[in-house]
Amino acid sequence: MLKFSVFDTASAEQRGSRTNEKRSGIIHGKGDGMFIIGALVNGLAIVVGTLMGKLAHRIPEKVSVTVMQVMGLSVITLGLQMGFKSHQFLIVILSLAIGAVIGEFIDLDEKLNLLGNMIERKFQSQQNDKQTFSISQGFVTGTLIFVIGAMAIVGALDSGIRGDHSVLFTKAVMDGFISLLLTTTLGIGVIFSAVPVFLYEGTIALFATQINAVVPQDLMNSIIAEVTGVGGVLILAIGINLLEIIKIKVANLLPSILIAVVIVVVQHTYF
Repeated sequence: MLKFSVFDTASAEQRGSRTNEKRSGIIHGKGDGMFIIGALVNGLAIVVGTLMGKLAHRIPEKVSVTVMQVMGLSVITLGLQMGFKSHQFLIVILSLAIGAVIGEFIDLDEKLNLLGNMIERKFQSQQNDKQTFSISQGFVTGTLIFVIGAMAIVGALDSGIRGDHSVLFTKAVMDGFISLLLTTTLGIGVIFSAVPVFLYEGTIALFATQINAVVPQDLMNSIIAEVTGVGGVLILAIGINLLEIIKIKVANLLPSILIAVVIVVVQHTYF
């Protein structure tokens, strides 16, 4: 919000010009990189949380198991809350079905694990011989938890369009705490999830003005609702994996998010 004091002698036209410039991204940071501050803080929070969790990783095995179970239950609860935000659950079902077929065809889960394993091999010599944590598992789980969800999308859009980083700052606090807890059970691999989080949110913020200009507000609200619903099911699956009930290839369901966007756009355009 722009505030004008009694000492502001600029004309109404000049003030209007400044307002238009702010809306177009000239003043709030498009030119100097300030639009990525929210994404940067989010990534750094994950790093700090992971390092704090690493300091606390030498905890008794029974405590570690209990913490993992608590994390699993908490993530499942979060997934359920997100899933219920969908306005049309049929879209969620269709998106997951089509996305699963595409994901299995290109095998995203395998590719993410290969990337995690590559990172793990590079740092293997630095790991304690008694270390049972998997860098790959920490990287994949952390990436999925931190990237999926409405806060990442809405927060990045706010950063890019209005220069308002409050949503991403709030998400950073949450992700920092979650990364601390994840690290106590999954190990140092969680720290590497900060990179895709920064790239994902930073990219959305970078193109936020263009997205806002092209996508009507009612369509954006529908997209966010259905993407959140699909994301909630994926988060639920992550929680099930943490509890080791069954093994779900969550990464192979990621195309469902894009499919949800396509279905909502088609519905909004033609129906």
